[in-house]
Amino acid sequence: QVQLVESGGGLVQAGGSLRLSCAASGRTFKNYIMGWFRQAPGKERESVAALRPSGLTTYYPDSVKGRFTISRDNAKNTVYLQMDSLKPEDTAVYYCAARTDSSRTYDYWGQGTQVTVSS
Repeated sequence: QVQLVESGGGLVQAGGSLRLSCAASGRTFKNYIMGWFRQAPGKERESVAALRPSGLTTYYPDSVKGRFTISRDNAKNTVYLQMDSLKPEDTAVYYCAARTDSSRTYDYWGQGTQVTVSS
């Protein structure tokens, strides 16, 4: 079992930055693939970043590539999402999630943190 708690959301002006944190419980955090997702009102949930346990392989969709950076600190059981050059269309609830390498889906989810970008 892994419990995930996000923090760091808030209101920011367009062009600004925020760093989200996701604290995980459990001693096996280092073995999990970690992901960040977002969901805006009326839209489907979308993946915005993913990071393998080694921290060497990342994934970003084109919509955030070059602006968002995912990282992890296995000693602190924490994964981060640094968001720069934020745009109003980045406004959403952001969730972190975890899955094992053998799982096709993310098995554990946080409660979400709201990010609002004003124009």
